[in-house]
Amino acid sequence: MARARSRTVQVWLWRLEALGFDAFTALARLAPLEAWSSLFGGLGRLIGPLTGAHRTARRNLRLAMPELSEAEVRVILSAQWENFGRYLGEFPVTDRLTPSGGRVDVSQAGRLVDIARAGRPVVLISGHFSNLEIMAAAIVEAGIPCEVTYRALNNPFVDERIRQGRKRYGVRMFAPKGAEGARDLLAALKAGRSIAMLNDQRYDAGTASLFFGRPVMTNPAAARLALRFGTEIQPMSIERVKGARFRVIAHDPITVPDTGDKTADVQAGVDAINAFLEARVRARPGEWWWVHRRWPREDYAALKAEGL
Repeated sequence: MARARSRTVQVWLWRLEALGFDAFTALARLAPLEAWSSLFGGLGRLIGPLTGAHRTARRNLRLAMPELSEAEVRVILSAQWENFGRYLGEFPVTDRLTPSGGRVDVSQAGRLVDIARAGRPVVLISGHFSNLEIMAAAIVEAGIPCEVTYRALNNPFVDERIRQGRKRYGVRMFAPKGAEGARDLLAALKAGRSIAMLNDQRYDAGTASLFFGRPVMTNPAAARLALRFGTEIQPMSIERVKGARFRVIAHDPITVPDTGDKTADVQAGVDAINAFLEARVRARPGEWWWVHRRWPREDYAALKAEGL
């Protein structure tokens, strides 16, 4: 009985959260986009440094680029929080942040057009850069049949609203979990649909690979699937040009070697992915989400022991 009551309370809390999300969305869609994005960028700069995530972001910067001065760290973290605030404000109006809407320029768009014309699925990868929602819109508008992986929210009502919002600009999302998720990825590729995923977070059951000179566990799914289907990995990045305007870049594809040694080939693919991601972070460090605990727990423990 107590468990049923607890479940009922949880459902009602979720519904209240969903109503709050609806109100936020309504305001965002009524407000001038540039002013709204700027407002949330300012809020991000103000509130971000007061959160526990700020400490994680600072430690991540120390792990990745220990050569930075304290002033440089502050500049990067401030830019990161502004970008993250803008992302939150822009989220309800992502359907307006598309190439056809005039706010997104696609660099090397021919690579995406070629993928669409070939009718052969690829594995598209990126990281938590700038406004990461923009990548999916660029892929869909290029004509690539694609399924985009994401982490489902705990609140199923808000999660459904987000999925429906993304459908407005043609993006189909699915949240792979365990063996069932792996089957979904395989089914998509077998059916000729490309898949897109973010590859810059810790994955405890993954493959060890260097990232900023430190070993990290990385999801090997992109490399494994590309190898299995004999296809390429298409890396992409998103840059904030100015305000709520963006550039999506389709970079040189990554080819996973096929030597017959599957373990070594997947390792080479994972290493290439991490090298790409590191290069993009170094190029625009203020636009990567430094708030994720990307490195091993012992690295953070060592920094904490040093008082950092």
